[in-house]
Amino acid sequence: MIAPLEKLIDWAAIQVMTLMTPANASKPRLEEAIQFLNGADFVPADSQPAQVDFNGSLHFRFPTPRPCNFAENNFVHGRLYRCGERWQERPVIILLPGFNDSASYQLRFPLVARRYNRAGFNAATLVPPYHFQRRPSGLAAFGVEDYLLAAERTAQAIAEIRALIGWLLAEGCPGVALWGYSAGAGDAGLTACHDARVAAVVLACPAVRFRPWLEQLAVRPHIRGRLQSTRQICERMNLTPMNLTMIQPAIARERILLIEGVHDSICLKENIEDLWQAWGQPDIWRLRYGHVRICCGGVPGLPGRVLRWLAPRLDKHAVQITNDWSQL
Repeated sequence: MIAPLEKLIDWAAIQVMTLMTPANASKPRLEEAIQFLNGADFVPADSQPAQVDFNGSLHFRFPTPRPCNFAENNFVHGRLYRCGERWQERPVIILLPGFNDSASYQLRFPLVARRYNRAGFNAATLVPPYHFQRRPSGLAAFGVEDYLLAAERTAQAIAEIRALIGWLLAEGCPGVALWGYSAGAGDAGLTACHDARVAAVVLACPAVRFRPWLEQLAVRPHIRGRLQSTRQICERMNLTPMNLTMIQPAIARERILLIEGVHDSICLKENIEDLWQAWGQPDIWRLRYGHVRICCGGVPGLPGRVLRWLAPRLDKHAVQITNDWSQL
């Protein structure tokens, strides 16, 4: 009964997403997207530390390194959960949510972060471009059918993660790790392919490559009717660096962890297996869950297990953690 239940949960989530998807696709701007992704400006070599301003001790913001035409999206919002007064001497784990997952950002991540604080690690969270308070009021569903906008959003996300890494390292933190879910895992993976400063990366159900999963599983006829055209677009987008199997990480494979959902209907296990092979077979956990349960906190004990994996890679002196791991 495990597989049917996990697939049913994923299927139900997909139907909810289709309600937020316009029936008529916007202008895809595919050629412009491919040109941008294959150009040098997609991920520039240079990255400057963020100019971080705090509102209190928790909430911060900084100007995005890649401004766009939408004022709401030109400031990055986040939270820094410090593990003590001398927090600069401790490593940081940046948590990156999946597409539109405000519940994880607002409710689950704070719980995980505070528990990590008790184990001696800082935690930070970032609002992705065009998400939550950064979404322009006139941009429905953040333009999911506009491939140039999707490419620019990804480039912006990578630039913002790198800027925050630069600021944390400049503050004195000895190491910064990334833990992303779904679309956030895709952003984390791309960042780890372009920035050797990443101490470790955890990719939970990453979006490895484009595939028409929404069109394949949607009930709405208008969305299912786009299947053939979307499949052709995905094939072309998968020839760009947005396909993680086409590029290589800038960090050692011993510092990479892939988390695969055996019953995932959105980010298929076959794609993650391809990534595992392409990246030299780093550590991989094959969990008997679907996409929603892994990415929305439905796997008991996963935060503690991930921290046990991260600790020796982030801080060689952190192996003697005395906290009760079962509480993580």
